[in-house]
Amino acid sequence: MSDNETDNAIGPLDIKRVMAALPHRYPMLLVDRVEELVLNERIVAIKAVSINEEFFQGHFPGRPIMPGVLQVEALAQAAGVLAVESLGLASSGKLVYFMSIDGVKFRKPVEPGVLLRLEVEFLQKRSRVCKFAGRALLNGEVATECEFTAMIAEPPAP
Repeated sequence: MSDNETDNAIGPLDIKRVMAALPHRYPMLLVDRVEELVLNERIVAIKAVSINEEFFQGHFPGRPIMPGVLQVEALAQAAGVLAVESLGLASSGKLVYFMSIDGVKFRKPVEPGVLLRLEVEFLQKRSRVCKFAGRALLNGEVATECEFTAMIAEPPAP
């Protein structure tokens, strides 16, 4: 880590800090902790994949595998924490919405009982639109990778 990264590094962040950055709650909260966050650059987060996850009841009986769409959602949530922390939005009420997902590749099945390492970095950052590259790893091997774009927006009116 360079001196500049050290100056901008925060973490680890516990679940309370993750929940302060994201509006998601059970069963849709897919980031359990943040190992490392370098403001305006990248994040490393963890999703503990448990057999108790509701989706394993039907995906698939006898061969539980975390749905790929939820792996991408976990990466997007990690990106949301990165964006919220980097842009100073933690108490603003603003939300991070998916706009596009590109080049998704699923390389290994994600089974219960693993720690899914979520690595996301900014590719482009503007005040309202950010582009990210993300990959989910199992024991150092890529399980999922993609690029995605998100928009920073006001929450819907009540």
